Amino acid sequence: MHDTPHDLRIREMTLADCRPVAEIRVGGWRSAYAGLVPRSYLDAMDVAEDTERRRAMLLKPGNPVVNLVAERAGEILGWAAYGPYRDGEVRTDDAELYALYVRPGHWGGGIGAALLHTTTDRCETAGHDRMLLWVLKDNARARRFYEHHGFTPDGAEEPFEAAGVEVPEVRYVRAP
Repeated sequence: MHDTPHDLRIREMTLADCRPVAEIRVGGWRSAYAGLVPRSYLDAMDVAEDTERRRAMLLKPGNPVVNLVAERAGEILGWAAYGPYRDGEVRTDDAELYALYVRPGHWGGGIGAALLHTTTDRCETAGHDRMLLWVLKDNARARRFYEHHGFTPDGAEEPFEAAGVEVPEVRYVRAP
């Protein structure tokens, strides 16, 4: 196990956490992806819509996605989601980190590392040999973060579309 920052609690996300998680996700996109994703796409992101999407996903029966939050003194400061790796519509035996966001203004304080360590520890305990994730190719800060924590690019690249613009992502892998 890894140390977590003082008084930070990592726990499963609840319905009550959906709004703060949506705020973190939208704020995270707007902060981290400014200049990487079209401004019109970022401006169109809506916290209320994202909140409802989080609620629907949490309530979906049999949903294999695990959502964790990092909480300090009752405030949600970070969110991570992971589950089976998606190769198109096929799930594999590998795990995938779908999302990891820290509330803007709290970057660099160990919250992201605590969430990442919890997810990788849980995936290893569950018997997943590898964990994969996708990161924006030009997001140097995130790439350094993942590389610092043992992830390496495996050469796979894939774009996603944002407001009609293809934004390249690269895949990272971490094996125990």
